[in-house]
Amino acid sequence: MQQQHAPQGDGKYRHGRTGFRRILHTLIHSRDGFIATFRGEAAFRQLLVLHGLLMTMACVLDISAVERAVMLAVSLLSLVVELLNSAIEAVVDRISLERHPLSKRAKDMGSAAVLLSLLLCLGIWAAALYQRFAPHV
Repeated sequence: MQQQHAPQGDGKYRHGRTGFRRILHTLIHSRDGFIATFRGEAAFRQLLVLHGLLMTMACVLDISAVERAVMLAVSLLSLVVELLNSAIEAVVDRISLERHPLSKRAKDMGSAAVLLSLLLCLGIWAAALYQRFAPHV
């Protein structure tokens, strides 16, 4: 059976996979995306190191479970946003490598999203560490 790569009239793709096979193929595509981003994007590798250290710190700090969960979540969120930014950049580059105002806008918006996720991470971490280590009067 040949796969169809365009949606049908109802907007749904017909790939023939259901149940466990669909989940398995989704996991394989996710793994491939993670590997491609790791291999091709230095910024993603740098963020993995940074957030790996932060997540390790979150697990060893004497903080509440809620604080730990929020600190881990914002680190993961930052990685998710970087993955999405890398996907936007790949699609824009796939369409054309020539300079175009819309291409620049799309890449700049992705970059801005990464910046906001990092600022959110910084704010959460700063507040949690201040709460834990600042002298309380």
